[in-house]
Amino acid sequence: MRRLLMIAVVIWLLIGALAAGQRGYFTDREQNCASIGTVAVTVIAGPLNYAGINPKVSDCELPQPSP
Repeated sequence: MRRLLMIAVVIWLLIGALAAGQRGYFTDREQNCASIGTVAVTVIAGPLNYAGINPKVSDCELPQPSP
């Protein structure tokens, strides 16, 4: 049962990576927190991308180091 679940998770993530690739998220362009977040949520959404879900991260703030 555990093996079947792991296979399902891997297939889910591969489908999400395929969707991100088809949208051009892996091409050379400016990488920032929001674009990396968009790639991550697209991969995690997996097959839901093909059901019309288009997750995007528009604003992302990273914590600044203290002086």
